[in-house]
Amino acid sequence: MQINVSGKQVDLSDALRTRVASSLDVIAAKYFDHAMEANVTFGRARSFFTCDINVHAGRGLRLRGEGEAGDANAAFDDAAEHIATRLRRYRRRVNDHHRALAQRERPQSARAYVLRAEADESAAPPTSGPAFATVIAETQTEISVLTVGDAVMRMDLADQTVMMFRNSATGELNVIYRRPDGNIGWIDPAAKS
Repeated sequence: MQINVSGKQVDLSDALRTRVASSLDVIAAKYFDHAMEANVTFGRARSFFTCDINVHAGRGLRLRGEGEAGDANAAFDDAAEHIATRLRRYRRRVNDHHRALAQRERPQSARAYVLRAEADESAAPPTSGPAFATVIAETQTEISVLTVGDAVMRMDLADQTVMMFRNSATGELNVIYRRPDGNIGWIDPAAKS
């Protein structure tokens, strides 16, 4: 597994880099032996250290763990425990899902766009036509064929707030999202009343 360790306004020692690499190798080998890449970023916020771990564990499967503590080692331990907990919790479902993916059709591809928010209309100079949002980022993404449970699992593993997928039961595009109250919302246009 390729491991990138970096610091934001923090100088990292070689001992910490070695400890991070060996710990993540152990976690990956124990729970998910074919992880591809991990990015570990340490930061400093007032009186404590933060650690953010992003693991690319397979095709379309990303895990994120965060930790904070009084020193960098403890912050890493906290974030690594989040990663290990998620892998432990979802290991069986992830393995079953990957086996089932081999038998399913390839996912649809789509483009994801990030739009800049519109400026205040009173401050903007008058134009002859309507104002349009500006595209500031564009990425290629996949619309996977999943069950609702698998889609919720992927959304949790990636720590995302919204996810579009093709429902394996109906073949229709569905959306799940995290509501402000912490629950999961599900939009299914094929549902009958």
